[in-house]
Formats: sequence, C-alpha cells, structure tokens
Amino acid sequence: MLTDTKIKSLKAKAKPYKVGDSHGLYVYVSKTGSKLWRQKYRIGGKEKVLSYGEYPIVGLAEARKLRDQAREQISKDIDPSLTKKLEKDQSTNTFAAIARSWHLAQASYWSENHTQKVIISLEKDIFPSIGQIPINDITPPLLLQTIRLIEKRGAYEQSRRVTQRCDSVFRYAIASGLCTYNPAQDLQGALKRPQKRNYNSIEFKELPDFLKALDEVEAHPIIKLATHLLMLTFVRTGELRGAEWSEFDLENRVWEIPAERMKKKRTHLVPLSEGAMEVLERLKPYTGHRQYVFASPNKPKVPISNNAILQLIKRMGYAGKMTGHGFRHLASTKLNEMGCNPDAIERQLGHIDGSVRGVYNKAELLEQRASLMQNWYEIALEHERVK
Repeated sequence: MLTDTKIKSLKAKAKPYKVGDSHGLYVYVSKTGSKLWRQKYRIGGKEKVLSYGEYPIVGLAEARKLRDQAREQISKDIDPSLTKKLEKDQSTNTFAAIARSWHLAQASYWSENHTQKVIISLEKDIFPSIGQIPINDITPPLLLQTIRLIEKRGAYEQSRRVTQRCDSVFRYAIASGLCTYNPAQDLQGALKRPQKRNYNSIEFKELPDFLKALDEVEAHPIIKLATHLLMLTFVRTGELRGAEWSEFDLENRVWEIPAERMKKKRTHLVPLSEGAMEVLERLKPYTGHRQYVFASPNKPKVPISNNAILQLIKRMGYAGKMTGHGFRHLASTKLNEMGCNPDAIERQLGHIDGSVRGVYNKAELLEQRASLMQNWYEIALEHERVK
C-alpha cells in the first residue's frame, strides 16, 4: 500500500516505472520524475487503463476514491473509460463550446465590429441559460424559454437576430456531426414579431436645418467634418471613422475602403463628390500628417470613437431623431424617389445581391455611382459648399 511519504520519496530513473497501491491503482513515475495516477482493470475480457492526473494535484485519498468509483461501475458491467469519454464529450459538446467554434469559423467572413456583436449577443442572452447544456439535450421549449427572456425586455429585433444565430449554430453542429436536430427551426410562429422600423432618420426636407445646426454646434472640427462626410458618402459609421489617408486616391476622386472594415468583408469603392473633396481639404490641416483621417483630437494615434458622431448629433438637439446610420436611409430614400438607378444605389450602399446577376465587383457601375454621389451632394446641400 502506498503512503504520501512513500510517493514523495519516489525518484526519476533511467526508465519509467510503476509502484502499486491496491486493486489495480498505481503510480507511474516518468523519466522526468512526474508521478501519474493510473488504474489497470479488465472488462469484457480486455485489459484497460484509466488515468487520474498527477500527484500531488490529485492526492492519494482522491485517487483511491476515483478507483473505487471505477470498480463500482465495473461491477455493474459499465466500462469506466467509456463513461469518462462521454462526460468529456458532453463538456466539449455544450452549446457554448460549439457556438464559439461556429463563431470562429465565420469570423473571417465578417467585419470586426459584426464579429464582436455576434459573440457578445450570445454571451449575454444565450450562454447564461443554455450555454453549458449538451447541444443534443436542447429542445424547442428550452430554447424558446431562453428567447422569451429577451422578449421580456422588449428587445424583439434582438430576439429575432439571436434566434437566427442559434439556428446557424445548430446547422453547423449538424453538419459537423455533433448533433442531429435543430430546435431553432421549430420556433417559427412562436416568437413575437417586432414592429418594422428603420434607424432614426430625419426627412429630406429637414436636412437644411440639420446642416445649419451642425455648422453652429460647438465641437471639434474633426468630429463636425466627419459628420459632413458621413452625410455625403452615406457609408457606415465604422467604415468612416477608421478611414486612413492611404485609402484615398484624391487625383481620381475615389476612396477604397478595405474589406476588413466592411460588413460584408469585401473591398468597397466610394466615388468622391466635389463636396467630399472639400471636406477632405478642410481636414488636412488637422490630420493630413497623421495615419487616420479622423484621428481622435485627444489621442491622435487612434481614430475617433464609435459614439463621437452620435454624441455630436445629440448635442445638436437631434437625439432620437437622427443617427449616423440614418444618413443611409435618408440618401437611399431620396435617390430612389428621384428615379436614380436602383442597382447603383444598392452597390453604393455596399449591399450585395446574392443572385448570380449580383456577383460582386467593387468597380461595378462605378461611373453611374460617381454621378450618383455628385447628384446627392448637389441636392443635399442645395449647391452650397461646406462651411
């Protein structure tokens, strides 16, 4: 029988060796001196070995307890090795573990901002309830109960998005051979439907007053000019704030946004109107010598924050009435009303048609898009220049 004193006295030798305890339990001493718990047993006419970890992390008493548990299983004709493997599989086949694997596989197709939003939504709304449950044990009622918690907050659009993400996780698990059933597909019709709404956006007739308020508000010129360019280009706020001077071909009046900053992970071209060119000229004294076009006034080595433009809009008195994203809705609505080429509008918004006709080409309809951007500048500012 082993004792703690005897185990501690065991030293490394030229070759690994074993020192027995009882009922198949022994210490395996490696050439490096590590002392590893092992248990030899027979079941179904075959000899097998269980591993319990390293001494002293796993003490003598704990090792004997694990040995006795294994012996009890063997007496019932249950193979403890298979039980241990099943427990391990259940810990790695939890919804959270598989969701993280799915998320990692998809991240290369998403923008950094979208990638963060997806995992944060799962960590906040799904993992606390069902994250540690084996994915095969999740039923439609259990998933619906989790989604209902989101609906109770009145976040119906969020509940829809999270349900779609859960559906994708289950599809990924089925394709990977990790589960056989997708309970998310049975939730259709059970979820509350959100009222369809667009991002807060002013109407086109309100734009002159908005621009006047923008000119008059006390704020750093970099933030004000960022808001002007956002209006003129109607890109996403994240695509704008990370802009670098190296992305602009001022001679040919084109801004090329790299794929990693785009929602769809594809390079995007933005033709620059006369108004956009004027904004860039106004920015040069502030940031022309720096990496970022919209360098933070306080920390010029990094771009302005996510909320810089939104906070400025609030200070202008447009809280709840307008957002940075609202310029996309504003421009799209007006340009479509004017009868502009809808394909050119969609391409300039960075929307990708999933059909064969819509196979992506960053320069597609570029000439029409350049005309579109110039027309938008002229009607939006009513032929006024940036003040």
